[in-house]
Amino acid sequence: MTAVPQQIRKQMPRPVADDPRWARVLARDKAADGHFWYSVSTTGVYCRPSCPSRTANPSNVQLHDSLASAKATGFRACRRCNPDGPSVEAENATLVAKACRIIEMSEEEPSLEDLAEAVGMSPGYFHRVFKAATGLTPKSYAAAYRANKVREGLVSGNSVTDAMYDAGFNSSGRFYEKSTGMLGMAPSKYRAGGANEEIRFAVGQSSLGAILVASSKKGVAAILLGDDAEELVHDLQDRFPKASLIGADKDYEAMVARVIGFVEAPEIGLDLPLDIRGTVFQQRVWQALQEIPVGATVSYAELAQRIGAAKAVRASRQRLCGEQPRGRHSVPPRDPQRRVGFRICLGRGA
Repeated sequence: MTAVPQQIRKQMPRPVADDPRWARVLARDKAADGHFWYSVSTTGVYCRPSCPSRTANPSNVQLHDSLASAKATGFRACRRCNPDGPSVEAENATLVAKACRIIEMSEEEPSLEDLAEAVGMSPGYFHRVFKAATGLTPKSYAAAYRANKVREGLVSGNSVTDAMYDAGFNSSGRFYEKSTGMLGMAPSKYRAGGANEEIRFAVGQSSLGAILVASSKKGVAAILLGDDAEELVHDLQDRFPKASLIGADKDYEAMVARVIGFVEAPEIGLDLPLDIRGTVFQQRVWQALQEIPVGATVSYAELAQRIGAAKAVRASRQRLCGEQPRGRHSVPPRDPQRRVGFRICLGRGA
């Protein structure tokens, strides 16, 4: 009896299109970088998952678990995504962070040309890179940092004039022209702790931690970030001890929640230092709130269009939850034995 050799059937590899990693390539998922690579036979290159190049036909693609495996194909590294080293986005983020530090250390606002030269880019390209990384222009970031210095100076007890010049304003006319937008009230009232002002506020959570937004009748007065929501409320108390602080305003809470929904963009500035991300996040919220006219209502789509996030309408649907003390004087005295009993969720809704 002749033995018939048994053929061992080799398991066919899974088609690339069915591999869950391919979906991450299609999404240009930056979080997948460093976990796997892919090569394209028709172009003779290998790339990182977040490569911005035109999507290849999956039948021409091979996925690799290691960089060595991708190099073993004999293909060259993609020049657009630089799979052998840091991504272009990471390199740009480093340069943007450097530019932010230059802005912060300068006595006067540096010009676009000076900033671009300092990071080795052309002015036009630097402007695009900076805005892509932060969502702000260099000028807007400089204005945000300068406004923060004004607020810090006034809270610390400096005179309005000293706070103005310390923040880099060379003209009192320019300062007072922008002061209401920066402070939400006259500089003298801000320095006096918000005397005779009514300030509404909402507290919640963002990707950067707890966030408090407070506004007077004239505009946004404070946007605070931190780890503890209760401490933010006490911080607001300390900044405006003479103001009437009003929480539990449902309309205001809902408006802030919508704005946070549009501004919340975890993919923006992930490679930037946390303090820069905080400044950027605050300024984006500040600008979005200021663009809503007093007493006006806007739809999700309209607000998204105004702040340049037209695709974020679905993500903007927020939910508020928890309880907050009702009434005009809803903020407790600065008493360590007494806790603030409220929570507002500004996280993304389902």
